[in-house]
Amino acid sequence: MNIRIAAAGAVLAMSIGLSSAGAQATQTVDVRVQGPSDTYLAIEVLKTITVQNEYSRGYKRSLFKHWLDIDGDGCDAREQVLKRDAIGLPQVDPFKCFVVEADWLSPYDGVRTSDRTRVDIDHTVALKEAWDSGAWQWNEAQRTAFANDTSDARSLIAASSSSNRSKSDRDPSNWMPPLRGYWCTYSANWIAVKARWGLSMDQSEWGRLNNVLSGQCAGTTMRGWSDVSVNAPATVPATSPSTTPATTPATTRSTTSSTTPSSTGRSTATTVTTVASTGASTSVAPGGSPVVATLRPGSYCAPEGATGVYNGRAYVCAKTDMNGTPYTGNRARWRQQT
Repeated sequence: MNIRIAAAGAVLAMSIGLSSAGAQATQTVDVRVQGPSDTYLAIEVLKTITVQNEYSRGYKRSLFKHWLDIDGDGCDAREQVLKRDAIGLPQVDPFKCFVVEADWLSPYDGVRTSDRTRVDIDHTVALKEAWDSGAWQWNEAQRTAFANDTSDARSLIAASSSSNRSKSDRDPSNWMPPLRGYWCTYSANWIAVKARWGLSMDQSEWGRLNNVLSGQCAGTTMRGWSDVSVNAPATVPATSPSTTPATTPATTRSTTSSTTPSSTGRSTATTVTTVASTGASTSVAPGGSPVVATLRPGSYCAPEGATGVYNGRAYVCAKTDMNGTPYTGNRARWRQQT
């Protein structure tokens, strides 16, 4: 089913599908987010997010290097958020960019404190949640950018240590802020981070947010966002998980790999692998060597123009859908060839 809707100043292209077993729902809706000054209905942005099972293997917190100064302003991400979220004007050591004295009010539970040791910087979407929702495909530069993202105030929040630890790495299906008055803002913030970074949701997470935004938070709006800036090219992972169990395990042999910079500055993978498995496919970049990947239709990909086959259908790595509508953030996704 394909639907085009005009809402909140954005053009939406909706595609919803159900597996034959009904066990998994997937959906993609493209919203043309122009920038932070635009306003959208949060529930419409929620519809842009792919719903699929989480990938729950391989996470280590050390994969996300955090509390770094990635924007070069002299403050690491933690101190920057402590300054930003302080009530009034904080006292800051100008040489070390260390917040010496300030007051904070935790939006999650209303706890007020002047003790910085009782303030945690919460990743709105926890690092493990991000990993399970798609960050397992990212390179180190992308993970570092996410872990230290101060370019959008919704990514990192100064909250009480007690509420942050209560939340841990749980998503909205099993944790919402103790202050119900913050639920609408929290839901919109969660959706903004997931949409901006191209992360998916599982069915229970999506359903809980949809219920909140259809009920007590109906009509909640949210700002758009700027594109994510990462100073390294994304690469296609050699393997990716299937969202449904495979009936035949993959067999891999004769694998060699190397990465070399191309004349355009984009790295060119030259991994050559023979794979025998249902759903596995080989994609080929224009003028390059074969790149082996297990295609997930709709997932992010690189390089643009690579082609592959999934379940007997031809796919291409493209920045627009089959109707020529650009994907959110101008990022390439696997889609069927026209």
